[in-house]
Amino acid sequence: MAPRRSSSAVDPMSTPVSPPKPKTARDLGIMQGFPPPPEKRPTLENWDLPPFNRWSFQNVRSLFPTAEVWRGTGPADPFGEDLQSLDGIQVVTLEGDRVRLADFLAATYADGFLVCHRDRIVYERYFNDMGPETPHLSQSVAKSLVGLVAGVLDGQGLLEMHAPLADLVPELAACGYARATLAQALDMQTGVRFTEDYNLPGSDMTRIDIASGWRPGPETGERPTIRDVILTLPAIRPHGERFDYRSIETDLVAWVLERAAGRSLAELVSTLIWQPVGAERDAYFTVDAAGTALADGGFNATLRDYARLGRLVLKDGRAMGRQVVPRDWIDGMRRGETAKFGEPYSLLTPNGAYRRFWWVRDNDRGDISARGVFGQMIHADPEADLLVVKLSTWPDYLIPAYTANTYRAIDAIRVALGA
Repeated sequence: MAPRRSSSAVDPMSTPVSPPKPKTARDLGIMQGFPPPPEKRPTLENWDLPPFNRWSFQNVRSLFPTAEVWRGTGPADPFGEDLQSLDGIQVVTLEGDRVRLADFLAATYADGFLVCHRDRIVYERYFNDMGPETPHLSQSVAKSLVGLVAGVLDGQGLLEMHAPLADLVPELAACGYARATLAQALDMQTGVRFTEDYNLPGSDMTRIDIASGWRPGPETGERPTIRDVILTLPAIRPHGERFDYRSIETDLVAWVLERAAGRSLAELVSTLIWQPVGAERDAYFTVDAAGTALADGGFNATLRDYARLGRLVLKDGRAMGRQVVPRDWIDGMRRGETAKFGEPYSLLTPNGAYRRFWWVRDNDRGDISARGVFGQMIHADPEADLLVVKLSTWPDYLIPAYTANTYRAIDAIRVALGA
């Protein structure tokens, strides 16, 4: 179907600004040539940092060992299409600028962007040489996928949500997670210490990067595994007091899921989520030396397959005519404990929460997001029947203004679509 103009109106008196557009990986010469010059090749020290992440987030399998998430042999679940020209929608940024949507996406280092309204794709754009067939690293969007796997296994009666974790994985008895529960870990409300400081030498997050193979190994001794690091973490306060974002909780939960089901995380995602949603292409996780998937951020898939994941959530856990994730689990993801969701998290979403590895944007509206550093997002708004996916390669791990402005762009799209 040929694109048609959006029915949305913009202020004809306003003059949108045109922010500068960052260079693509090709413009920067990254991995160009046969062979590429040494200074243009990503390394373990810099692969996820600018400018190298502009290339590496679409080529993770060229850098690290991976475990395949098989799509199966069934048909892909198609999307309807009602393509509209939304490029000119004006996004009013935190800074007070009016920016055309197309310019906003380019300026915020988008690689892929998709809008689905009423089960039809209305807008789809690719940048930085990404294409429909390209898998893209999603960082902490992987956490939200793990939360959905937990929902399926809980519906099958395989999980004990409120038992001490040491009862489920005996190895945890000697660390800070021994008396925490699976429910607390899924909401990141344990009292275990984990310093979420990216690329800071000695931080717990950097220790996980080393263990997962994402950073150079120690100068002496063997590289630890992800689960070796989990077993070193102490409890520093009572469990259940408050939300505190810690990536390691997802790797912990994945350990529990694998132990309960007797299968690897890649297998669980394939059979419980990826095949049932009718994914079009195989996905994959990066893995450590023990073959353990990096559950907190190592998942890679195509833009439309991320949209299929979002559609599963938007449709109350249903896909291809069947209930994949129990509806009550999805309903539970849409409401969280706002009282435990303090600063700095509440600065972006004052009525927000964190529930089952999903960010609740508004606890009353029930719109939720899967979010990852460097600008990854799946946003599902059931009230508007609206799904938005953005894959990016920001020049820093966290840019709060970019996240806030992405939500502003989503709001502008919703208004433009009459949703």
